[in-house]
Amino acid sequence: MAYDLIVVGSGPGGYVAAIRASQLGYKTAIVEKESLGGICLNWGCIPTKALLKSASVFEQFTHAADYGIVATDFKADFGAVIKRSRGVADKMSRGIQFLMKKNKIDVLTGMGKLNAKKEVEVTGADGKVTVHAAKHVILATGARSRQLPNLPIDGKKILGYRDAMAMPVQPKSMIVVGSGAIGVEFAYFYNCLGTKVTVVEFLPRIVPVEDEDISKELEKSFKKKGMTIMTNSSVEKVDTSGAGVKATVKTAAGDVVLEADVLLSAVGISANIENIGLEGLGVKTDKGRVLVDKYYKTNVDGIYAIGDITPGQALAHVASKEAVICVEALATADGKHKHLPEPLDYGNVPGCTYCSPEIASVGMTEKQAKDAGYEVKVGKFPYSASGKATAAGAQEGFVKVVFDAKYGEWLGTHMIGYNVTENIAETVVARKLETTWQEVLDSIHPHPTMSEGIKDAVEVALGEAIHL
Repeated sequence: MAYDLIVVGSGPGGYVAAIRASQLGYKTAIVEKESLGGICLNWGCIPTKALLKSASVFEQFTHAADYGIVATDFKADFGAVIKRSRGVADKMSRGIQFLMKKNKIDVLTGMGKLNAKKEVEVTGADGKVTVHAAKHVILATGARSRQLPNLPIDGKKILGYRDAMAMPVQPKSMIVVGSGAIGVEFAYFYNCLGTKVTVVEFLPRIVPVEDEDISKELEKSFKKKGMTIMTNSSVEKVDTSGAGVKATVKTAAGDVVLEADVLLSAVGISANIENIGLEGLGVKTDKGRVLVDKYYKTNVDGIYAIGDITPGQALAHVASKEAVICVEALATADGKHKHLPEPLDYGNVPGCTYCSPEIASVGMTEKQAKDAGYEVKVGKFPYSASGKATAAGAQEGFVKVVFDAKYGEWLGTHMIGYNVTENIAETVVARKLETTWQEVLDSIHPHPTMSEGIKDAVEVALGEAIHL
C-alpha cells in the first residue's frame, strides 16, 4: 500500500499525528505492535491515574471520621483495584480504535521499521512482512523503562513500572529506586494500600526537578504517611536469591542493606530508537534521542520524529503538541495548511505528578530564576489558609509563584496539594500571553476554590496579602 503519511507508534504523539494528518486530507496509516494508545494509554498515564484514584478513595475512607462519617469494616481489594485500572485502559484503547475508524486511518498491526527506500516494513506477529510507501513518515515509537546494569528487571522481584501496574498479589514491602514522577506515584499508591515503602534517591532531594520547597513538602508528607525516604543514596547491588530482595544501599554514613518483597526500578526511561531503521538511512541521533529541527524534521528528507524519542520533555502532552506542529508544518509545505505553526516553547511546558499531595509546576524554579540573573519577587500561599482547602480537609501544601521584580514577568508557578494539577493551566496560558502580576490581580478568581490560591500567592509576592 502507498500512503501520503505513515506514523510509526500510536501513543499520544502518534495517534494525534495520524488524526491531524487525516483532517488535513492525507491518506494516513498508523503502525502499532501492541495496543492502540501506546504505553501512555495502556501502561502509563491513564491506568496509573486509575490506581491512584483507588488509593485516594481508600485514603478518604481511612479519614472518614474527620468528615463526620462513620465507616467501618472496609478494606482494599488489591485484585479489584488492578482489574479496574486495566478496564479503564482497555476502554480508552477502544476509544482510539473508534477515532482511527472515524478519521479513516488504516491501522497496520506489527513492528514498524524503515528500509533503505524510506518505506515502512511492518512485521506482524506471524512473521509476515508487508511493505508500505509514503511521502512522509513520522516516528513516534516512545520509550520504555530505563534499566541499570545492577538492577536487571525480571518482572518478579525487580520490577519496571509496567510490572508494578499489574502485580497479582500486593507486596508487604517495596523498595522504590528513583523519586521522579513514576517513583513517587507508585510509592504513594502502594503505601496507601498498606505496603511498607522505602524510597531511595541518588540526588540530595526527592522529585529533584521540582522547586526545592516542593521537594521538602513532599518528603515531609511522605514521612508522615509512614514511608522511609533515603536521599543521597544509591543501590549498589541487589540479591534476589532468597524469598525477596536484599538491596545494598550506599549512603553518606556507609552501606546499609534493605530487605523487601520487591524492588521497583523507577530511574527514568530509554527511547525506543533501536531496530527501526535509523542507522540504515543515516538518521542522526545524540545521547539516545533522534535529532530534529523545530518542526521535527530529521536530517533525512521525509522522515520526522516526535515524542519521547526526541530531546524534549518526555511527557504525553508534549508529544501530542509536537504531533500537531509536525503535521501542520509538513502540510504547509504541501499546500494543505495555510501557515506554519508556532514552534513549541519548551520553557512553558507544565509538569504534573499525581501522588498525594499532587504536584504541578511550570516555568522557572526560584533558584533557576536567580541563577539566570533575575531579581525576583516570590509569593507562597499555604493551603492551610484556604477556605476551600479547609472545607475539603485538604490543607496540606501551598502555591508558590516567582515573578521578575523589574517588569512583573511571571517566571514560574510551583504547587503541591489537593487537585493542583487542574490549576496549573492558568499559569501556562498567562505566561503565553506575557501576563504580569497586575493582570492576575485584576482577574477575579472564584471563591471558594483551590484556584484562588494562585491569586493569593501573587498578593503575598507583592506584600499585599489579604488572607494571610
